[in-house]
Amino acid sequence: MSKYLEKAEKIRAIVEPHHNCAQSVLMALSEATGMDDKTAYNFAANFGGGMKCGSVCGAITGALMAMGLCGKADPADVKALFNEFKKNHEDKINCFELLEINKREGGDKKAHCDALVYECVKLAEDILNK
Repeated sequence: MSKYLEKAEKIRAIVEPHHNCAQSVLMALSEATGMDDKTAYNFAANFGGGMKCGSVCGAITGALMAMGLCGKADPADVKALFNEFKKNHEDKINCFELLEINKREGGDKKAHCDALVYECVKLAEDILNK
């Protein structure tokens, strides 16, 4: 298991204060980005829950933020992250759609979001390691 994934698991286990999906991914990758955890937490505060309106999954936006901070802004890398994520989630990237799929399948919301965080940490890490 990577150190980033281990950190993501520790972050997702924290009950108070709550860490949204974007915060969790960006904080998990903070060592790579050079951003301290407090700054990452505050920076990503409005990106959880699909920017608080059900739009693009916060785990994806956290991964994209981390990639950008590390200088990985090539459209091919961004597209690769989206394509891999969509392949695993019925071609969906929006929070409200992902939550609807999970609900339809009888899944637990926290476990679902945790899994998306871990997936996006891994996807971003793979791109950062290229």
